[in-house]
Amino acid sequence: MSTDTFPIRRVDHVRHYVNNARQAAFFYQHTFGFGITGYAGLETGSQKEVSYVLDQNELRLVFTAPVRPGHPMAPLIAEHGDFVQDIAFEVDDVDWAWKAATDRGAVSYAEPYTLEDDHGKVRLASIRTYGNVVHSLINRDHYKGPFLPGFRSENQPGDPIGLIEVDHCVGNVELGKMNVWVKWYEDVLGFKNLISFDDNDISTDFTSLMSKVMANGNGRVKFPINEPAPGKKKSQIDEYLEFFGGPGVQHVAMRTDDIVYTVSRLRARGIQFLSVPRSYYDMLTDRVGQIDEDIDVLAELGILVDRDDEGYLLQIFTKPVTDRPTLFYEIIHRKGAKSFGKGNFKALFESIEREQALRGTL
Repeated sequence: MSTDTFPIRRVDHVRHYVNNARQAAFFYQHTFGFGITGYAGLETGSQKEVSYVLDQNELRLVFTAPVRPGHPMAPLIAEHGDFVQDIAFEVDDVDWAWKAATDRGAVSYAEPYTLEDDHGKVRLASIRTYGNVVHSLINRDHYKGPFLPGFRSENQPGDPIGLIEVDHCVGNVELGKMNVWVKWYEDVLGFKNLISFDDNDISTDFTSLMSKVMANGNGRVKFPINEPAPGKKKSQIDEYLEFFGGPGVQHVAMRTDDIVYTVSRLRARGIQFLSVPRSYYDMLTDRVGQIDEDIDVLAELGILVDRDDEGYLLQIFTKPVTDRPTLFYEIIHRKGAKSFGKGNFKALFESIEREQALRGTL
């Protein structure tokens, strides 16, 4: 029986730093169906930045933007564009978690501190990981208010589309750095290497990458880490690193229990997805066996299917949601499968390469 050396309850929230938090919140509310449930800004005493909290079931996104010149995040937003800056963890004991992490080699971003208001108090700390990404450590067991002290409650419901929780977050790092960060997650946070993919698994005629999937002790937190592999042309990871300006979060996978409904709603609201040729579906039953869904419907929507020993999964990837070819989202529906769609990699990469060719970056 293996022990969990760094207990994490779940991903508490994913924070993006952006140029315009109001517009970002509006976009995610009206496309992905999030409700806006919390706000902090000049009106609530936040003098330097404004934040919107968006919720859908167990999934929480936060969008924060500077409101004055000279904000410390402004140079990073200029460098990266809108970006995922914090993948925050809910933990049992913030002080223990911060000390354990830093004792094991993590660089502190913020030492433990308390935020307090009339609703109670929240304990927080944070550590640095790859690039400019951090992991905040949060415990709000003694807090009854909206999100964090300093935030006011908002009631701006979205029209939800069945998104449930963060399934995984994928990081892109430089050539030669994947194993460095794999070891970091093993040593510091007690993660285990769940699955590894090399350039034989994830390649086309032109590009390839390597990836290792790290998972925490209870399996609720999963982080694939990618690095480029040599190929005839520039891989999607190389393109990301170039346009992002270094390592960062490539995509956030959001879980649904009805992918046909979720993707239909997203398409109707203007979200664009990567597409695969119709021939992908001609061989689908031979490759994955019988599934519950109508293959013609999946083909119409462009949803991919893969099977492992424990079941199957359905997945689809948006095109980048910012002006830069960097951050995108995955919608994933797991029907028993614990894997990450290895059988779809080739079709997916060829689709990405078509997009790269249109951008002139392949």
